[in-house]
Amino acid sequence: MGFIVIAILMFVAALIIPKINTNIAFLGKILRSLSGIFLLIGIVVACVVQIDAGHVGVQKLFGNIQSNILPSGLHFINPLVTVEEMDIQTQNYTMSGVNDEGQKSGDDAIKVLTADGLEVTIDLTVLYRVVPDEAPKLLRHIGLDYVDKIVRPISRTKIRDNAVYYEAIALYSTRRDEFQTRIFNGIEDEFKKRGLFLENLLVRNITLPASVRSSIEQKISAEQDAQKMQFVLQKEKQEAERKRVEAQGIADYQRIINESLTDKQLQYEQIKAMKDLAGSTNAKIIMMGKGTPVILDANK
Repeated sequence: MGFIVIAILMFVAALIIPKINTNIAFLGKILRSLSGIFLLIGIVVACVVQIDAGHVGVQKLFGNIQSNILPSGLHFINPLVTVEEMDIQTQNYTMSGVNDEGQKSGDDAIKVLTADGLEVTIDLTVLYRVVPDEAPKLLRHIGLDYVDKIVRPISRTKIRDNAVYYEAIALYSTRRDEFQTRIFNGIEDEFKKRGLFLENLLVRNITLPASVRSSIEQKISAEQDAQKMQFVLQKEKQEAERKRVEAQGIADYQRIINESLTDKQLQYEQIKAMKDLAGSTNAKIIMMGKGTPVILDANK
């Protein structure tokens, strides 16, 4: 377009210059020739457009958006057509409570009320992309600022609408996946109507009120104490069982010994002991009687 404007200016100057000064009429001819060259270059340039990878081109002719799109690459088009490039790659929109982490500065987390009336704060990331064939429709009905018009408000609204079906603790723990699936389905339907494709929805963090967190911590601490006491009781029970088995073994041993030690056995063991003593090199005096023999050492 710039070359065409320059060509027009040159042509106008070529018409005016001879009227002002006939001595430089030749300059008008030169300008007319140059204007023709620039006009030709401008038309060629205006007819060629390059669409970058990951983008599509939407054509507009006098404000009217054309339905056909231009994929990435080099294209020859009507020189009167303007082309608006639109990104069809995966994009993410993050709403976070951490400053400057998401697209909005400051705390942009979503505060919702749960079924039990508690306020829960949710950090969320939406992964989406523009459907290529729907790009003209999106541009025609919404415009290029579809993030602020569609992505942000619909995501926040669907989260608030669905959070009221869950209690705070269930939302944080047992039913978190169910909650994420539910809001995904709701946002997906709304995006599809407008030419956007929802790839994924990431519930990054759910922050409970301080009172609820304290109750959960106390409950976890109590459960840990109960598990610890159960372990101690189990250990004591095992120790008592070990001692019972040990005592039973000693009792069985004593019973077996008592049953096997008869008078004849004891008398036999006594004779063996005296026999060994008699064979000793030390002088011994053995006093026999009805009772237990008395052994005296003669060396003393």
